[in-house]
This record gives sequence, structure tokens and C-alpha cells, in this order.
Amino acid sequence: MHDRPDYQPPLDGWGVALRHLAALAPILFYGTVWVWVVVHHPERLSRALVDAGLSLVGLVLMRWRRRWPWQIAAVTALLTALSSMATGPAQVAYVSLCTHRRWRQIIPIGVLLWASMGLYAVSNGITQQGVIGLATGTAILAGLTVFGLYLRSLRDADLAAERAERQRIEQAKLTERAKIAQEMHDALAHRMSLLAMLAGGLAFRTDLGQEEMRQTAHAIQHNAHQSLNELRTVLGTLRSDGVTAAPQPTLADLEELFHEVRAAGQKVAVTDAVEQRDLLPTQTGRNAYRAVQEALINARKHAPGSSVTVELDGRPGDGLRIRVSNPVPYGASGGPGGRLGLVGLGERVRLAGGTITHAQQNGRFVLDVRLPWEA
Repeated sequence: MHDRPDYQPPLDGWGVALRHLAALAPILFYGTVWVWVVVHHPERLSRALVDAGLSLVGLVLMRWRRRWPWQIAAVTALLTALSSMATGPAQVAYVSLCTHRRWRQIIPIGVLLWASMGLYAVSNGITQQGVIGLATGTAILAGLTVFGLYLRSLRDADLAAERAERQRIEQAKLTERAKIAQEMHDALAHRMSLLAMLAGGLAFRTDLGQEEMRQTAHAIQHNAHQSLNELRTVLGTLRSDGVTAAPQPTLADLEELFHEVRAAGQKVAVTDAVEQRDLLPTQTGRNAYRAVQEALINARKHAPGSSVTVELDGRPGDGLRIRVSNPVPYGASGGPGGRLGLVGLGERVRLAGGTITHAQQNGRFVLDVRLPWEA
């Protein structure tokens, strides 16, 4: 779970490479110093080889620093008591430990690393160079502690932003579902009242002929079937505030929508190839209307002034397709919470059994919605 206090996000290739480069920098520096020393003092070759070998051990141990942070930090810290080149892996492991922000581990490992570097610095006697090296190592250690804590604060900020974005998306989905429930309330109330009226006629009227009874039964069957289809889209509780909502727009109201946005200045080109539109289910028409409406809103927000192309196509049995596209301005960005309307639309389309895709293609943002339409 990303909400664990000790969560460490996985590193990409660049992150792994940067940490190994940070570990290699001291190895290369002290390795160059050892080459100079061995050239002038060949008898110290064995010491140089031990130093280099321990640094390689430290590099290998770095691989497990995220699984066992304090253990690897402690072992690499001890290596610095015998190897100057092991300082690089030890520092990387120590920074990794600091990102966990566990002071009961950071303080003893920090003291161990400082003592090990100090032991190496004065291993040849207390000299001016040894004292300077120890002072420098102390300053570096303090800086590494601050840097590790800073990295942790950045990760916490990223995780908080990620959690906030997840909550915003979930809230957008819940809001859209609530809107759908409100729309469905009126439709279901209408269907149920019709069924009650038709059933009452059969129950109390005795003067109906066979043909009239057959027609009434057929009407009851049709309305019951429509009610079940619309009920499948309902999520959550129905409206209980007693407010009567205005009739919800459908595919037949798109022309008025286009007229309104054109009057406001938005350029819209429409290609309508829908066949037998009078057979389109009411709920599918509502979803289609909302899809076009959200696409036009999205274009006005992210590509103001651009020309929008709307393509409608479909027939019973093949489904209804809505394709809306507009140019993508150079450097355009959705910004914080950008295109949350599309998240809600996606939830609506999926609940209706359809599919939705949106992507940039050849410099244009394309929204493609497909809704089922039974024959």
C-alpha cells in the first residue's frame, strides 16, 4: 500500500544509475589517489587492493539497501574503517536509510559511519591531514542527513499529491453516478406510474374486449422491459429531496446544443449519419448528449477558439458512435485536475455498457465513444 509511512517508491533506470554514479565518484577519486601512492610507494599495493576490493563489496551490497536499510548501512559504514573507496557506497546506503526517517536507526548508524571514517582518517597517526579529513567527513555526514530527510519530504509530497488526485477522481465518479441516479428517478417514476395505470385498468375494467386486453398487456410488457433496462444504470439511492428535475436532454436536443455553442462563438462542424434515430433508447440518447456536451466543454477549456469536429454514426444492432476532435494547441496542459469531466463521462459510458477512448492523434485530441444500441 502506498499509504505506509515507510513506503519507498520503485526507482526507474535513471534513479538507479544516479545512485551508482554517486557511489562511484568517491571510488574514482580515492582510486586515483591510490594509483599515485602506489606509483611512489609500491610496497602499499596490497593495501590499495584491499581498499578497492572492499569498495566493490560495498557496491554489491547497495543492491539490498532498500530491503534491509539499516543492516546494509551498518555493514557499508564498517567497511569505511578499512577502505576510503567504500565511502561512496556507505554514503548512498546512509542517505537511503535517512529517507525512512527512523531516528532510532539514523543516529546510531550515523555515529558508526562517523567513527569508521574517523578511524580510517587517523589510522596512520593523528596528523593534520587526518584531522582535516575527519572534519570534512563530519560536514559531509551532516549534509547527507539533511539531504536524505529532504528526499523523504519530496516523496511524501508526491504521495500526498497522488492520494489527492485519486480522491478527486473517485469524487468525480461518485458525482457522475449521483447525476445519473437523479436522471433515472424521473424516468423510473414515469414508467412505474404507467404500469400502475395499465394494470389498474385490467383489474377494474370488465368491458375490455380481447384485442383491447392484448394491447394493454403488450403495453405493460413494453414498459416493464424499458424500466428494467433503465434500472440497470442506477447506482446508489434515488432522489429523495422531492424536487422535480427538468426533462433530461437526448440526442434529439443536440441541434439546440450546437446552436447555443455556435451562438457563443464556438466553431463546430457536424456530420450526422445516424439511421432510425426514432428507435434509439432514451437512456442511450441521454448518454450521447452528455458525451457531446462534455467534449465541447473540454475543447473550450483546453483549445479555446479552435474548430471542433463532431461525427455521429450508428443504427440499431451496430451501436451508436460519437467521435469528437479538435486541434491541440502547442504546449497545452490539462493542469491540476484537468479533464476530470472525462473521468465522469467515462464512468457514465462504462455503466451504460459502452466504451470510451481519448488520445492525441496527428496533432488533434480525439474523443471516441461507442454506446450499445440493440436491434
